[in-house]
Amino acid sequence: MTYFETAWAWLGELPALGLYLLLAWLAYVLGLSLWIILQKREPVATLSWVMSLALLPYVGFLIYFLLGPQKIQRQRLRRGRSRSGLEQFSTPNGDKPECLELARLGQATTGLPPSSATSAQWLVDGHAKYEALLSAIADARHHVHLEYYIWAPDKTGLRLRDALVDRAREGIQVRLLLDAVGAGGMRRRHLRPLLDAGAEIGWFHPTKFRPFTRPWLNLRSHRKIVVVDGRVGFVGGINVTDEENEALRTDAFRDLHLRLEGQVVRSLQLVFVEDWVYAAGCDPRAFGEAEYWPQLEDGTIGAQVLVSGPDSSWEAIHRLKVAAIHEARRRVWLVTPYFVPGEAARMALTSAALGGLDTRLLVPRRSDSRLATLAARSYFDELLKAGVKVYEYGPRMLHTKALLVDEDLCIVGSANFDHRSFRLNFEISAMLRDQDSCQALERLLGGEFDQAERVRVDRPMGLWRHRLPEAFARLLSPLL
Repeated sequence: MTYFETAWAWLGELPALGLYLLLAWLAYVLGLSLWIILQKREPVATLSWVMSLALLPYVGFLIYFLLGPQKIQRQRLRRGRSRSGLEQFSTPNGDKPECLELARLGQATTGLPPSSATSAQWLVDGHAKYEALLSAIADARHHVHLEYYIWAPDKTGLRLRDALVDRAREGIQVRLLLDAVGAGGMRRRHLRPLLDAGAEIGWFHPTKFRPFTRPWLNLRSHRKIVVVDGRVGFVGGINVTDEENEALRTDAFRDLHLRLEGQVVRSLQLVFVEDWVYAAGCDPRAFGEAEYWPQLEDGTIGAQVLVSGPDSSWEAIHRLKVAAIHEARRRVWLVTPYFVPGEAARMALTSAALGGLDTRLLVPRRSDSRLATLAARSYFDELLKAGVKVYEYGPRMLHTKALLVDEDLCIVGSANFDHRSFRLNFEISAMLRDQDSCQALERLLGGEFDQAERVRVDRPMGLWRHRLPEAFARLLSPLL
């Protein structure tokens, strides 16, 4: 008889074994439920976690321990200290006319003031973004700072790496901050040329095992930031990978990025330095040189950087997008690859449509997550009944994350319109107040809507093929 068979036979001889197992399960459910309830999350999300994990005795504890929502009290303090050491370099512009309600809300929830840009250039798809980035890297005179969620060791990734290697060998300070999960494919052999050239590489939330400590496995940096010489900045949704390079792949993601110049670049620099200080554990005074914070001209484009993450309970990007929709008077156009809205966002969108505004939603026909696609479709009926015009883009995967409100307000960045981006990921977006920039974005998005298929109220809704899968996906939406 094997050891397992002997142990099983011994357990079978215990009196009232079923009662003991029931009591153990009840203790497990009660303890886990109290733990989750004390997180003080939304009731629906809390109940979803409790009910889901109660059906997975003991294994559920491991799932929640690894992937459950977390409040980063200790990390927030560390990030706060890094920010306080750099406040002298920020440029509050509270007396400017751009500092309206949204600007004040953005500053109150992120600590980043309203600012301005002298130039805001839309970069459509990866090829345009990579060429602009390579040009900026080639023109660098002091430093190049980069932070990315995904940096793949493919043709696109290695080409950009080699450009950084060349500049590092010429004495340019190169710092590359990568998310430990998203950019996990970058091995030591891929990064060795950068290190040998004198560049610095940091990893955001490395997946290290620490006994009795919850890992940061589910809390990722989804930001895409580049700052060159403190004068030129890039922000948006495009990672570094062939998957987003239409010059190499006909099925590359459809996406959008933004190249900025002017005072607002100082805010991008501040966010990068905070993340670098936090991830690398270095002294923020290392960034005290004037070359990191050059004096820049005031621009005519109102601009403000928005950040959010699990180190803050304000959900700044979520809050700003909902507030911007409520501010709308004529139009609300929302483009996102993942649409899993909370109650506040659904109320804002349906209220805009019910109020007679041109309210549109553009999502991919098929995203790279089947569950996210089904969850998004589960909200269509409510939106359509309110008058929201819903479109599905294809055949390429739509990866653009943009909100266009009226003629002069837009928010573009890395944040999707879902729970993960609003609560779990570290995200960044740029909010612009400028008619010319918004008109250019209107033309871009208008072309996307023209190529997309509009979802009809009377679309086929079979029970097994559509309604049930979408309903079950919606139940899991708070966990996505």
